[in-house]
Amino acid sequence: MKLRELQAFDAYMLYGSTKAAAQALDVGQPLISKLLASMEGKAGFRLFERKRNNLVPTPEALLFHASVSRHLAKYRDLLAEAEAIANLQRGNVVIAAQPVFCDTFLVDTVARFKRRYPDVTVRLLDVGQEELLGLIAERSCDLGIGITLGAADLYGATVSPLGRCEALCALPKGHALNAPGAIPLPRIRHEPFVDLPPGSPLRARIDTLMASIEVRRTIAVEMRTLRGVCSQVAAGTGVAIIDPLASLLIDRRRVATRPLIPTIEWEIALFHPGDRPLSAVARTFLETVQEDVERLKRRGLIS
Repeated sequence: MKLRELQAFDAYMLYGSTKAAAQALDVGQPLISKLLASMEGKAGFRLFERKRNNLVPTPEALLFHASVSRHLAKYRDLLAEAEAIANLQRGNVVIAAQPVFCDTFLVDTVARFKRRYPDVTVRLLDVGQEELLGLIAERSCDLGIGITLGAADLYGATVSPLGRCEALCALPKGHALNAPGAIPLPRIRHEPFVDLPPGSPLRARIDTLMASIEVRRTIAVEMRTLRGVCSQVAAGTGVAIIDPLASLLIDRRRVATRPLIPTIEWEIALFHPGDRPLSAVARTFLETVQEDVERLKRRGLIS
């Protein structure tokens, strides 16, 4: 049976005449009669008795109408669900991002997105770069936000650069190296360092560069996140080389930042599964991310 036949039957049963059913469905009365006749031919039993040009429902029709009503109610629910998804009134998006992004600009990104689309659930996962790529490979997240160090293509990820970062040196406010201008890397060879753990892409990049200029560092403390690194610098434990976005986390009364010579650069990038298109919700969240990235560029934090 066709949907239109079921709708005509339901309308006739509710309103009691082909004229009223036609008005309810905004169609011509002859079409209602045609649809009812077609449906009766498919039902396998009589739906109506013909009495004085009127259609009187049989007991079987009354019984069948209950099932038809339930079916049409489910169909209307499906239409409402589709409309809600299309209008971003329902859905969810899973974002995997490195801690420095979760702790900084993504706070505002999520808040602004939720104000626009309060019925969409956002799940923000605070993960390291390798775990981020693993989630992409497993199709366990819609989007990943990380840095482009490493072979993302091995994980089946599509990578889209968002902006370029240049590392900063963070040091206690009263430190002797806190002077105008960039700090040459050899000048900090004897300083105690606060750093991310081995395996972190930023730590690996710094270690490689230091080795290339034959500078050995003394790692005083290792912290899991750049928020923790900045806290240790503020406490005077040592100096650190940080992501420029981590400068948003520091207490400027206690910590200063300076550029480095030579520069240490990388890109912030968007990662998503290469074999799966983004959902409408994910695309809209990405647009919000891009708006905030442009704000960071205007502030000079990234380029």
